[in-house]
Amino acid sequence: MLSLPQGRRQDLAATAGDGFAFAVGIITVSVFFRDRRFAPVFACACSSLTPLGLFALLFASTTQPGHGQTAPPAASDPSSIGPVVVTSPNRKPVKRAGVETARTHVHARTPSRNRTTTAATAPAAGPSNTTNEPPRTPLNSNVVAASATRLGLTAFEMPASVDVVDRQTMQEQGYRTTTETAQGAVGVLAGDSAGAPANFSMRGFTGPAINTLYNGIWIGPSDITNRIMDTSSLDRVEVLKGPSSIMSGLDAIGGAVNYVSRQPTSGPIRNEFDASFDLLGTYRTHYGSGGSTLIDGLDYRVDIGQSRVNSFIDGDYTNLSNFSTQFNYRVTDSFKVFAAIEYKQDQGHAYWGTPLTTTTFSGPFSKSGVVSGSALNTFDGVSIIAPVTVDSRTLTTNYNVADNSVGAQELWLRSGFEWNVNNNLTVKNQVYDYNAQRHWFDSETYAFDGVSMIDRGRFFVQHNQHVYGDNTNVTLNNSFFGMENRLALQLQASRNDISFAEEGNPNAYPFDSVSVVNPDPGVYGAGVPQPDYRTNRLDTFATAAEDRLKINSMFSLIGGVRFEDFQLSRDGIDTGGAGPASVPAGLPFTANWAPVSYRAAYTFEPVKGLMFYSLFSTAYDPAAAGVFSITPGSTLALTSAKIYETGVKRLFWDNRAEWTLAAYDITRNNVYVQITDTTSDLAGEIRTKGVELSGAVRPIDNLKLWGNVAYTDAKYANFILNGADVSGNTPSNVAPIIVNAGASYRFSDWRWPVEFGGAVRHVGNRYLFDDDATTMLAYTTADLFAFVDIPGKDLPWQGLDTMRVKFQVRNITNAVYAQWSDTTYPDQVLLGAPRTFELLASAKW
Repeated sequence: MLSLPQGRRQDLAATAGDGFAFAVGIITVSVFFRDRRFAPVFACACSSLTPLGLFALLFASTTQPGHGQTAPPAASDPSSIGPVVVTSPNRKPVKRAGVETARTHVHARTPSRNRTTTAATAPAAGPSNTTNEPPRTPLNSNVVAASATRLGLTAFEMPASVDVVDRQTMQEQGYRTTTETAQGAVGVLAGDSAGAPANFSMRGFTGPAINTLYNGIWIGPSDITNRIMDTSSLDRVEVLKGPSSIMSGLDAIGGAVNYVSRQPTSGPIRNEFDASFDLLGTYRTHYGSGGSTLIDGLDYRVDIGQSRVNSFIDGDYTNLSNFSTQFNYRVTDSFKVFAAIEYKQDQGHAYWGTPLTTTTFSGPFSKSGVVSGSALNTFDGVSIIAPVTVDSRTLTTNYNVADNSVGAQELWLRSGFEWNVNNNLTVKNQVYDYNAQRHWFDSETYAFDGVSMIDRGRFFVQHNQHVYGDNTNVTLNNSFFGMENRLALQLQASRNDISFAEEGNPNAYPFDSVSVVNPDPGVYGAGVPQPDYRTNRLDTFATAAEDRLKINSMFSLIGGVRFEDFQLSRDGIDTGGAGPASVPAGLPFTANWAPVSYRAAYTFEPVKGLMFYSLFSTAYDPAAAGVFSITPGSTLALTSAKIYETGVKRLFWDNRAEWTLAAYDITRNNVYVQITDTTSDLAGEIRTKGVELSGAVRPIDNLKLWGNVAYTDAKYANFILNGADVSGNTPSNVAPIIVNAGASYRFSDWRWPVEFGGAVRHVGNRYLFDDDATTMLAYTTADLFAFVDIPGKDLPWQGLDTMRVKFQVRNITNAVYAQWSDTTYPDQVLLGAPRTFELLASAKW
């Protein structure tokens, strides 16, 4: 099993210690420097302000607070510490990047009376700092999704499709991991391939074409940085659809998914504990606590989780550990600082997929309704496996070696401030530092030999990554010829260092063959090659501006532009096996890009709660490979993607009913597609058109109904694959139709309130590989749940306010289906979980 070198463990520990001291230092200094003349300046210096932030502060220091003007709603982002009212001026293959491949795989205290807080139009990130947060609308459209805009607009006000999967939804529907949260969004798929877990597919695009953000921060292509994550420490998941580089830069072609951590709250300390287990052996435990401390103005949040996710596949499991904490400190009514630390670890054995066999071989054991068509042998790329099937004797078989190991350690340090200079000007800053070590050591490539055996290959890779940067945001409310105007500016600077250790020659790894049925897993064995090393550095500097001009009470114009400059530097060394080490040809290598992305839109609200909108937006990413896999021989061109979207949003019945409708047209040019572990091919264009409809209603207090449907038509254009014109083919893991629906009813008049609910999900046919030869057939699954809320007075344990006991059945029909595919393995699929039963208990006090 691979482990971190001693030096890397010491580096990680040192970074954690430095970050903790850094965070505590900011808060401690702020406690003593309570005077408004000094606190902002000193805390800003501690937060390593960028030049734009310093300029804004200098400008703000000469500006007096406005009179009779409305304070802007606080943007719902992790660095926002809650709204404040200033009352007086005096107060691998592809999944793991590596050598020239795309993968290179206490006592509570009430807040001080002179800190007047109020709920904004939309709640701040995470649990609000106040206790009078307005109730969420049926589709959470009154939430500000900071990953969608810096203007502080709610999802309803945004001229774009934004889904918010909040904590209540995750708890009620039983979304245990970030992958499962995809079920709470419209038209979104997700899968956990071992090389790239928690990857998403939306609007015709998959994997690295979907940005993954952590509290608004991008750390690299999702197919090499994503990990399985427990949802216990998350407040919500934000999903922004369509090209959106203006918000998150590189790779945001199909959209972006933003994970928002739970936030500190003001007021009495509240604690919670929950535990669950299912019949597969999966268990989860979580403890959380938050509230105000004895130090006036200092609030905290801490979450600790430990889980073991057991699969239905033999030997496949993941142990998850996470710890996160954040402190918010209100230095004055208008100035706040925060510091946050998060540590995550995952370790386990991996399932890379079930290899397809032929109906001739499997005979009566051929499982119908899972796959159809033919497949290419992943080893030679020529042999045809047809007609394909999944052998029912292999539904739980793992073809990985017994001593396989997959894991990662991640450490986040974040700190910053928010300064409401006056009613019209707000300055925010967030500085961050991220460290990660990841490894894969296994047999992951399988192919049916056409007779009775499964051929297997081996692979290993290690990642060491360090990302640090600073984001400064300035929001200004003003008037333009008598019309309301809001301007948001951002300055971003970051450095992303990542190194890979792996053998770049696939023939250097050991190979073997095992039987299709009841295979002997064996061990990795001798012949582990001496790894080659590649180092990568991506320096990014970006400036962005967004503006909303409210022409009148009904009509608004919204636009933005982002200028980005990033430089990639690559170097490496080939160890040479038994021969001398050498520097690979073409290295060191440097490339520069300076793309510009933009957004232009309008909103029209002729009737309160009825919003029409249209949008044009762009995005970009490297054409030939992931940014950390570009070589001197690769094209240095960027793809260009653009979206036209129009839609309508309706909120009515006193916010008890809501629906949205969106139609879009996306074109992505200069596309390259990963064909094998080491090669890509020019695919010309991807053209996607689609319609999405979503609705939810609470007709009576105790009844909730919701549903959505997404139609997607995604096609390649000008695509020659292995000499054949496959223009018109659909990209992998893209479903033409996805339908979700659910309902729940709460019997609140019973002694112990009980709620029953369920959800159904239908996913249409998808293709395993870009030749569209193998179809992963449509499937439908359904879940049921019931929970009872027991008041503290009826519990034997003193001090508890309430306890919830929940029972859930997943996949009640026990459907067998192909959930996902790793497209670099064109003859194996990842199967969905069978029927499982789960019991959960949670308590609050």
